[in-house]
Amino acid sequence: MAGEVASLLTSSVWRGSGVEQGDGAPVLLIPGFLAGDESLFMMSRWLRRIGYRTYGSGIRSNIGCSEKAIGELEEKVIELSDRHGRPVSIIGHSRGGMFGRVLAVRNPDRVDRVITLGSPLVASMEDIHGLVRFQIRGVQRAQRLGARSLIAGGCEESWNAYRFGLEPVGCCTDFWTDMDDRLPTRVGFASLYSRSDGVIHWRACLDPQARHVEVASSHCGMGVNRDVYEQVAELMTGRIVASVRPLRAA
Repeated sequence: MAGEVASLLTSSVWRGSGVEQGDGAPVLLIPGFLAGDESLFMMSRWLRRIGYRTYGSGIRSNIGCSEKAIGELEEKVIELSDRHGRPVSIIGHSRGGMFGRVLAVRNPDRVDRVITLGSPLVASMEDIHGLVRFQIRGVQRAQRLGARSLIAGGCEESWNAYRFGLEPVGCCTDFWTDMDDRLPTRVGFASLYSRSDGVIHWRACLDPQARHVEVASSHCGMGVNRDVYEQVAELMTGRIVASVRPLRAA
């Protein structure tokens, strides 16, 4: 990841040269599992440099109940779209991209596009690195011991019901239902994936409704990777058309 940061900071892309420029559109950035808004600070700063108005999610550590988080983010999407008088673009890393997809399903008139970075949009637990699965279990154990606002047993019940096609149960039933729902065609949707991700299997990022763009990046480096920034700049302008098959970034 340090190499990715160095490559970005010494590039013309970081300076905003040779990339598509923004038009002042509002952009909400949502971090991945275990991370907070600071993980996307460099991307936020760069997006502002090339002409966008960026906003953090307010998430300090993305380890809470999905449905509760979506409720809070939905309020932010509504507030930002009202303030700017136009739909909001959402860029989400990993779990944050899943949140972005659900927000767009629920608020299609308030979301212009969703760009996901290494997000497990069609994943099973086997598509996620064993260390991350261990971390999820640790968060759940902490919740059972009394820690608040964490992924809980009800969240896991909802996931298992969704995964195995059982009767919907648990607090996150609506979240997983909406993860499967179709996005309106007016909402742009792109999924960036990497075969060298190291945390999420790249095929788990290939939502059939999204435009698939391959990048050369580590999972944690998605927020500081020059290749990712180049693709994001392009995807933030114009219409996003879904892929028939995975596309490799040039």
